[in-house]
Amino acid sequence: MGTSVQVTPLCGVYNENPLSYLVSIDGFNFLIDCGWSDHFDPTILQPLSKVASTIDAVLLSYPDTLHLGALPYAVKQLGLSAPVYATEPAYRLGLLTMYDQFLSRKQVSDFDLFTLDDIDSAFQKVTRLTYSQNHHLSGKGEGIVIAPHVAGHLLGGTVWKITKDGEDVIYAVDLNHRKERHLNGTVLASFVRPAVLITDAYNALNNQPYRRGDKENEFGETIKKTLGAGGNVLLPVDTAGRVFELILILEQYWTDKSLNYPIFFLTYVASSTIDYVKSFLEWMSDSIAKSFEQNRENPFLLKNVTFIINKSELDNAPDGPKVVIASMASLEVGFSHDIFVEWVSDAKNLVLFTERGQFATLARLLQADPPPKAVKVAMSKRVPLVGEELIAYEEEQNRIKKEETLKATLIKEEAKASHGADIDASDPMVVDVSNTHALPDVAGPHGVGYRDILIDGFLPSSTSVAPMFPFYENTFEWDDFGEVINPDDYVIKDEDMDQTGMHVGGYLDGKFDEGSASMILDTKPSKVVSNELTVQVKCLLIYMDFEGRSDGRSIKSILSHVAPLKLVLVHGSAEATEHLKQHCLKHVCPHVYAPHIEETIDVTSDLSAYKVQLSEKLMSNVLFKKLGDHEIAWVDAEVAQTESGMLSLNPCSAAAPTHKSILVGDLKMADFKQFLASKGIQVEFAGGALRCGEYVTLRKVGDASQKGGGASGPQQVLIEGPLCEDYYKIRDYLYSQFFLL
Repeated sequence: MGTSVQVTPLCGVYNENPLSYLVSIDGFNFLIDCGWSDHFDPTILQPLSKVASTIDAVLLSYPDTLHLGALPYAVKQLGLSAPVYATEPAYRLGLLTMYDQFLSRKQVSDFDLFTLDDIDSAFQKVTRLTYSQNHHLSGKGEGIVIAPHVAGHLLGGTVWKITKDGEDVIYAVDLNHRKERHLNGTVLASFVRPAVLITDAYNALNNQPYRRGDKENEFGETIKKTLGAGGNVLLPVDTAGRVFELILILEQYWTDKSLNYPIFFLTYVASSTIDYVKSFLEWMSDSIAKSFEQNRENPFLLKNVTFIINKSELDNAPDGPKVVIASMASLEVGFSHDIFVEWVSDAKNLVLFTERGQFATLARLLQADPPPKAVKVAMSKRVPLVGEELIAYEEEQNRIKKEETLKATLIKEEAKASHGADIDASDPMVVDVSNTHALPDVAGPHGVGYRDILIDGFLPSSTSVAPMFPFYENTFEWDDFGEVINPDDYVIKDEDMDQTGMHVGGYLDGKFDEGSASMILDTKPSKVVSNELTVQVKCLLIYMDFEGRSDGRSIKSILSHVAPLKLVLVHGSAEATEHLKQHCLKHVCPHVYAPHIEETIDVTSDLSAYKVQLSEKLMSNVLFKKLGDHEIAWVDAEVAQTESGMLSLNPCSAAAPTHKSILVGDLKMADFKQFLASKGIQVEFAGGALRCGEYVTLRKVGDASQKGGGASGPQQVLIEGPLCEDYYKIRDYLYSQFFLL
């Protein structure tokens, strides 16, 4: 029996709702992603609320709301207390995303689902991992190894690999196989035949006709045309997601075309976002890392983009055409919402969408074909209380304070009554301080609170012992080198450091921009004023796909290459999910599942795995050879059973039979092509084969990537050509890519 694996969707199947899935591996419960939509509707989290207390670990794959937006609420309200794992960019940028979400809503509503402190508390649970880092779980998860791998799409995006007893469970959603300006493509294709693959059908019906260069040029030309006609351009984006790719495209286009139109990046955390990204170059594309290593060039030292955190800065900017990149992408709240309402009625302006809007949002409504001619929007803002409202608010606050004071007094009286018998009022050395104004948490060096001493005038006491100020005799240990100290007294705990950085100096240090922080610290009484408007949509609305996701054709090709034993499809419209399911049943594997919300499916592997003990006598005669990160050897042995009942491999009692030599390895033709080119051999792909020089051709037969992984025999590499010098040289190079056993 293989490793037991069950998958239960909690949100995000047969629709485009946020992503959240329960994956149980031998009884250890993973919550993979904990997303929420821009509506922040608690009802869609009901399935999560039922299982939150049973979660053993949380894995986050991307730093956007759809993948981690519900984490603060789940920790605060639903009882989620498990450790959380993410990459460093997913942690940092996810934190800023949630700050921006909270601030955007707090300005237009009495948002109370979570606070900034709740966000901090939730993200303190995050353990940061690097790509390809194997993290071994302990306790209940003993034997389980988790590792993040490159997913593309967003900075820090993760394909999660969960391994137990040699079987892999892969979680890979929202992938991008294409290499972009700031990101490498996903490495999912490097995994072959995992036991279970969980992936999405979001883009299964979409095929992208553009090449990257053509699309980026059209993107720049569209914006330039609007600016040249005297219009403004609004790009609604998420806080810290695809915006980085768009900024680099615009920065390069502005430089190439020598444009001087201003570009503004407007979020509550704009400056902090870019500051963090400047330090994440090792998480970006190979070209960026190489450029920095060789020339110390940082692409995010931007010359044409200005970062602002307040709309008043935009309003005070010089008149004229401009580009504004503003959050949120859904247009539900945030700066993008307010700017859209201002600019939508001017036919010269352009609203350029670079990703599909979330379901039932204003952005999605405007992306309809044809777009609406008029839309209703809610305009809200927070204003200070004045006049009678301010007086009523202050009276209410005073009433609350009095109630709290009265409650505290009653508690003190009860405590005094319960402990009164322990106090000897006749003792002049003891003074009851329960009614004094001394600070309650002033303590002596030994943790004992000082008592107040009251002397009325200068008259001598009538008792034999006059009251004295308290005195504590400090006794210290000494040795030949002086006073003996305890080093632990001088160690600052990590949690103390976190609290200091979080509250002493607050959100000013690296997390919030100064303007955002001053807004948070503003405690003036205020209220939210709202009204509903109907605005005429006269501006130009364009959608261009810069989502950074693989299209349907690419997804199908990758799945055929990976060829999982069992496949689970999530997150996508019902039509897209069913389409991809039928394709995969025919071309990928016979076990394809598409469960509904709270439907648990058992995808336990059909393989039989056994743990065996290798005897010392056997191991002393085994010759290992290194293969990548592993060492391999051919073993001839007899199976026996130990006294504890465990299977054991012992040396053969008779002479071991001879075996044919075998070549071990996985040759990738693209990698071998680069290897031959580095050796000075002219090489190119032709008709599915690798043509080397003038006469020699290499082709693979029985590759697992063909016919949906249904090849039954071993992989073969055929080398064809006349027996010449090139033939033997290329054959030697080919042998060098394998290991002989």
